[in-house]
Amino acid sequence: MARTVDARGLSCPQPVILTRNAIKAGEFPVEVLVDTVTARENVRRMAEKQSCRVQVEEAGDEFRLVLTR
Repeated sequence: MARTVDARGLSCPQPVILTRNAIKAGEFPVEVLVDTVTARENVRRMAEKQSCRVQVEEAGDEFRLVLTR
């Protein structure tokens, strides 16, 4: 079952912390919703360091990252 982390409106490092907790829970795929380029890049970088594959989709002013193992 997929897990969704809605980090829209949160400033760093909160999106990274929430995403890291979801990765540790091991419920893949993890879908992360963010609304800044900074959050997108920080979450992407952290997820890749955790050996996750990251797919990024842009929808207007928001970003959807799908993390898989």
